[in-house]
Amino acid sequence: MKLSTLLTSAILVSTLVSCNAKKSNKKTFVYCSEGSPTAFNPQVTSDGTSNNASAHTVYNRLVEFKRGTTEIGPALAESYTISDDKKTYTFNLRKGVKFHTTKFFTPTREFNADDVMFSFNRMYKKNHSFHKVSGGTYEYFNGMGMSSLIKDIVKVNDYQIKIILNQPEAPFLANMAMSFMSVLSAEYGANLEKANKKEEIDNYPVGTGPFVYQSYQKDNVIKYKANKSFFNGAPKINKLVFSITPDSSVRYQKLKAGECHLIIEPSPSDLDAMKTAENIKLQTGAGLNVGYLAMNTEKAPFNNTDVRKAINMALNRGSYIDAIYLGHAKVAKNPLPPTIWSYNDAVSDYNFNPEKAKALLAKAGYKDGFETTLWTLPVSRPYNPNGKKMGELMQADLAKIGIKVKLVSYDWPTYLKKSSQGEHQMLQLGWSGDNGDPDNFLHILLGCQGVKAGSNYARWCNKDFDSLVNKAKLITDKTERSALYKKAQIIFKDMAPWVTIAHSTIFRAMAKNVEGYIIDPLGGDMFDKVDLK
Repeated sequence: MKLSTLLTSAILVSTLVSCNAKKSNKKTFVYCSEGSPTAFNPQVTSDGTSNNASAHTVYNRLVEFKRGTTEIGPALAESYTISDDKKTYTFNLRKGVKFHTTKFFTPTREFNADDVMFSFNRMYKKNHSFHKVSGGTYEYFNGMGMSSLIKDIVKVNDYQIKIILNQPEAPFLANMAMSFMSVLSAEYGANLEKANKKEEIDNYPVGTGPFVYQSYQKDNVIKYKANKSFFNGAPKINKLVFSITPDSSVRYQKLKAGECHLIIEPSPSDLDAMKTAENIKLQTGAGLNVGYLAMNTEKAPFNNTDVRKAINMALNRGSYIDAIYLGHAKVAKNPLPPTIWSYNDAVSDYNFNPEKAKALLAKAGYKDGFETTLWTLPVSRPYNPNGKKMGELMQADLAKIGIKVKLVSYDWPTYLKKSSQGEHQMLQLGWSGDNGDPDNFLHILLGCQGVKAGSNYARWCNKDFDSLVNKAKLITDKTERSALYKKAQIIFKDMAPWVTIAHSTIFRAMAKNVEGYIIDPLGGDMFDKVDLK
């Protein structure tokens, strides 16, 4: 009886969606996403799930990556200049850009320099009235050292700002194109402050982007409508719906049933069927990513290098590539993918060697092993499509050298929050590059600033490594920077704060009538140019 009721409800919902689609000229696009956003403001988030739900839909940056590339182009700033000493960046702002009108906010003016100052100073100035909203933790901004890099942010006039740096920073412009530098409405912020509702700025977003936020049913659905006044051209679809579907097999079933137009992270086991399906097409791209197991080096026994090396040798990573990725990945030996310049292919990896792992544990004082916990990813990510299964394989491998592992997991927002605070012992995580620069991997994920900011999940601070990475930021010559990054990778491998697991291939599956979708090398999903034929 219950199954019958569910089927009837499903048919009714399908009928309503179909009717609504006809009323809107079949221009409602449904995206089956893999998880719930942690917030709707990329200043306070760090995960791709949240970026897709806010940065790539609602907001814009001064400069942005050109579609499908890591090349930087104009956005809210129509042009920019860089001083000869590489320390002053002047941005000339675009005129005529409108903020979204929503149920909770109606703008009275267009975008200008005040919005940029409000947005950046919220992260930069600790005395800013919004700085402590949502906890005052800006993982990207602080993890990348922006607070110490920036000397001043100056409003020249309503359509020009200057950012003055304390020293040159080679990846600065690429960092400006990243999601966390999105521009919010200062007027909306002022309204919320007057109403004593400042926290709503992170959950009820107002931006200038291609889609206007309408509603969010937690863990279920997010709804947007097209921004017909978008400065870069109105989207071709009228409505965008995120159908939150954590299970990859369920996402595939929804795609086959016509309930989704595009799904993220299809299961590797479904790829062959998708390739031969009549009404489905599959896109693929090289992944600018790394999946890893981080060991919390602030907690025993993971503060011991020999223990960390033993775990590296105990895990049969090649078997994970076969069992979980079904061959659509390669074993990772470095913390950045081989498609990024400065990748050090000369680094020697740890071979699978349980006997040597046991010897290292004995040397470290753990002859009989120890008990610990391992947090497994609760969502499918490009760098790890099945965290639970991988956790079970890791658990079995570590048991063979005497390490008894209890598997733990949380919902995605809780997982990220707890791990950024260092509550874990070991955890699965990964990274998809934000800007194509090695700094985006080595400094954010492994630098000392990242420990305090919450982006360095191994809680590993090595002065020699950190010195090399920070020195590379000051140099514009790519050959010199590359040499420093290659040395840093050697230190990383020798100290072993992670087990580097895999670099995976990116897949997106979609209905045959989807046009205009391009895989983003930085891992995002953008729908402003997507259409349904």
